[in-house]
Amino acid sequence: MRVALIDYDSGNLHSAAKAFQLMGRDAGAEVVVTSDPEVAAKADRIVLPGDGAFPACRAALGHVDGMAEALREAVLGRGVPFIGICVGMQMLATTGHEYRATAGLDWIGGEVVTIDTPGIRDMGLKVPHMGWNDLVIDRPHPVLEGISTGDHAYFVHGWQFRVADPAHLLAHADYGGPVTAVVGRDNIIGTQFHPEKSQAVGLRLIANFLRWTP
Repeated sequence: MRVALIDYDSGNLHSAAKAFQLMGRDAGAEVVVTSDPEVAAKADRIVLPGDGAFPACRAALGHVDGMAEALREAVLGRGVPFIGICVGMQMLATTGHEYRATAGLDWIGGEVVTIDTPGIRDMGLKVPHMGWNDLVIDRPHPVLEGISTGDHAYFVHGWQFRVADPAHLLAHADYGGPVTAVVGRDNIIGTQFHPEKSQAVGLRLIANFLRWTP
């Protein structure tokens, strides 16, 4: 099994690669960091990380010639299991509104909106949402097997993915109100938190993803 971790100059590749390689040993997975669309197109699993602003990440992905098309063919065409992390998850949305309206991949309907609301400010909470927070599991999913409400995950973000279909919300955190933590449909899943920084919970999620056969 080959896992393609997509390199488009917009992700924390070192930490993510180490975590996926660690869990990949037991799963018999070869983890390849790649910016080659042909490698991505032939992969058995795809990981799309992302750090920074939505428009910059979306533009960076578009600048890797042929990558968006290769991902679409693999994930939507062949049904390859896919996980997006942080902004890599947000780019699954229809539109992101950070700085300006920017088209996402539109693989899961919804919008990326700020978490900087009056309610958060009234509670004296800081934006970005940074650090450990409890997960609330909204719907069971094979990638969340063994992960329970109350388990901790590590977040760093000021924007969240609001899904159009509530059935696509798999987990949230509470930060001045519900904040999307995990989304998914079919062979696609995304986490707002960083599994590679979330210790036992993150490693469990990665191991589940590597075993997942949607």
